[in-house]
Amino acid sequence: MITDPIADYLNRVRNAMMAGHKVVEIPASNLKLEITRILQDQGYILNHKVLDDSPQGTIKIALKYDRITNEPAIRSLKRVSKPGLRTYTGSSTMPRVINGLGIAIVSTSKGVMTDKQARKENVGGEVLCYVY
Repeated sequence: MITDPIADYLNRVRNAMMAGHKVVEIPASNLKLEITRILQDQGYILNHKVLDDSPQGTIKIALKYDRITNEPAIRSLKRVSKPGLRTYTGSSTMPRVINGLGIAIVSTSKGVMTDKQARKENVGGEVLCYVY
């Protein structure tokens, strides 16, 4: 039994990138699907696909690497809010990751979004992770 599915998601992506894999498979959930959609919209991954091969389903993520140096597009994935210590923030105190070069993924009352979108819509919420 996994107590923190978001940390498991981030670890699977991080480990796959460190090992140089092109594709990683992750058990699906609505929250993981929204995080994946944000990562694709922001250009950190190439593509994703949802497979209904099991009762829960699976998300297949095509990872993105630099063409010349073969470095992963994602330098760091950091879990912020954990089951033991939730981290919430308001729209005025929304964190900036590497002075705006990275993104913070935030779960708000209007859905899962980046820190920039949350500031724009003037909503706060739970800071799930930092990506850069």
